[in-house]
Amino acid sequence: MTIRSGLMWRSLAAVAIGLLATSAGAKQPVDTGWTKITPGTLAVGADGKSHAPTCSGYPGTDPTFSFWTRKGTSKNLAVYFEGGGACWDNLTCTFPLNGSLPASIPQFFSPAIAAGTQPANYDGVFRADNPANPIKDWSIVYIPYCTGDLHVGSARKTYFNARGAVLPPPVAAALPPLPPAFAIEHRGFDNFMVVLDWMQKNIDKPKNVLVTGSSAGGYGASANFPWIERTFRNAHTYVLADASQGVTAPAFDTLGRTSWNMQLAPWVYGNDPTAIAGPDLLRVATAAHPHVKVAQFTTAFDGVQILFYDVMKSLYQYPGWSPNSAIDWNLQMLDTLQSYAADLPNFRYYLAAGSYHTLLRSPQFYLENSTGMPFSNWLTNMLANRGGTGGHGGQWFNASCAGCLDTPVAP
Repeated sequence: MTIRSGLMWRSLAAVAIGLLATSAGAKQPVDTGWTKITPGTLAVGADGKSHAPTCSGYPGTDPTFSFWTRKGTSKNLAVYFEGGGACWDNLTCTFPLNGSLPASIPQFFSPAIAAGTQPANYDGVFRADNPANPIKDWSIVYIPYCTGDLHVGSARKTYFNARGAVLPPPVAAALPPLPPAFAIEHRGFDNFMVVLDWMQKNIDKPKNVLVTGSSAGGYGASANFPWIERTFRNAHTYVLADASQGVTAPAFDTLGRTSWNMQLAPWVYGNDPTAIAGPDLLRVATAAHPHVKVAQFTTAFDGVQILFYDVMKSLYQYPGWSPNSAIDWNLQMLDTLQSYAADLPNFRYYLAAGSYHTLLRSPQFYLENSTGMPFSNWLTNMLANRGGTGGHGGQWFNASCAGCLDTPVAP
């Protein structure tokens, strides 16, 4: 397969630009209060199996997995799944995110924990000094992402170097050596099980639990929250997926995700995770937990989500709903969002104007107001809502920017 020109090449380059901008995060030097934990070699997970923590092991990267915690002053807990792309085939796994590479080179996933990672440096919900932050006094567990599998994989997979199919020979020759074949550890679920084991042993009976994440981490939060809810079954549980709408080509569900050996809660999803379509992962889990409040945030034309979808359309020759990938993604996003809202009484959405990707780690968390309600206020109301499918307490409604639910026009 040769992919050296045209729309596909431009999409690949744009994915690199978008993900590098997202993964950089906002820097706000504050007093940390954070502890870095590098777990041991094995832990028995909530599934009763042994799990060894590791990052992807992509050639030349550090496979060490660590996570971060901050103890709050309240009896509440937030669990945050980090984002950073995904990889599932020879093409996407050949090209990891690397800040030293030219933006014109496609880059799809975070292969290792980025040097200098420190949650205290992020803005948004990580700002303990901002009075508008509804979780400013909560304990937080920050789960890095370095396995390319949306935090749900448990597999070692061999891939073949695809540089020659994508890059001009002089560009490929200038890159660090990469073997013709290499292995990737898709161990996001294993890492999650190790972190959950630590949480069960070290966090004492939280009153409220927020399970959240951005981009790939939003999928991790959506798929893994049943394990956390079962572990802290006496807590009020809330789930927020940031920029993780599940709009994919159908072939990705049957061909792409199989690389990861997905591990999903069997009492929710059954014993065949591949039978669940991407857009239905959150639907099924939400329906199975009517007392859990579940929400999604997205912008109307999220640039990174559209670019990943465009790559999938090209890889799998999927016609989609429209030749224009931005309109196509928007139509499917709106269809899923509104069907969730109609069918799931414990689900809400915040649909913002624009095309930016994610807000939980950025100043945009406090600036977003395109629906007429500041997002930070909307999340505060969500976390005040209690019990049942309708809930009571905080006035928690679906929120959308003016005209954003109408027939889309490409930006």
